[in-house]
Amino acid sequence: MDASSTPRIVYRHRLFTRLWHWLNALAVLILIPSGLMIFNAHPRLYWGHFGANFDHAWLELPRFPGWVTIPSYYSLSGARHWHLFFALVLGFGLLAYMIASLVNRHFQRDLRIRGRELRPRALWNDFKAHLALRFHDPEAPAAYNIFQKLSYAFVIFVLIPLLIVSGLALSPGMWPWLADLFGGRQSARSVHFIAMAGMTLFLVVHLALVILAGPFNEVRAMVTGWWRVPEDEA
Repeated sequence: MDASSTPRIVYRHRLFTRLWHWLNALAVLILIPSGLMIFNAHPRLYWGHFGANFDHAWLELPRFPGWVTIPSYYSLSGARHWHLFFALVLGFGLLAYMIASLVNRHFQRDLRIRGRELRPRALWNDFKAHLALRFHDPEAPAAYNIFQKLSYAFVIFVLIPLLIVSGLALSPGMWPWLADLFGGRQSARSVHFIAMAGMTLFLVVHLALVILAGPFNEVRAMVTGWWRVPEDEA
């Protein structure tokens, strides 16, 4: 066989990154629908410390149907049990991932954002490459592109911590000053919902890009760590 036709395989994801990815995916896929069931108990959002039926709500939605909630039937207590357990999984999983990524230099090696990547021309070229369904640098195909780095950094360092802290602020047994950080428990609830919507949007875009990039190759890489460079980028 011609060496030029031999598929190029690179080691892209370390073990702890893969473990956290799937654990985090499970947690988020339980937290979002169980959170929607909790939201169904009072599908109105407010700013400030207080909010009830006759107060002005900045957002009011119809109750979510059972096919997108956990449980599928109305059960506030059941949803809270699911939600609180997997919130612990999300929080301690993030802590372990951050420690491991500092030790094995995953953050510095793979997620470090360099100034030259943020230049307008570089961003524009990467954007055009995405439109052409080219998601990897031919010179370093295993490296994350700038949009991956920005989105992953936002999720890891902003979105998930915001979900955790705003969720803690909603608990009556936690420190009162946590709710005060958001301007009240109702504000914390609104921030929690907005962050959840942001996480949902990230999941939808992430899954769409995985499908466009080749789902078998991408999922195999996140299971085994080994990724096959597409032929047009090898």
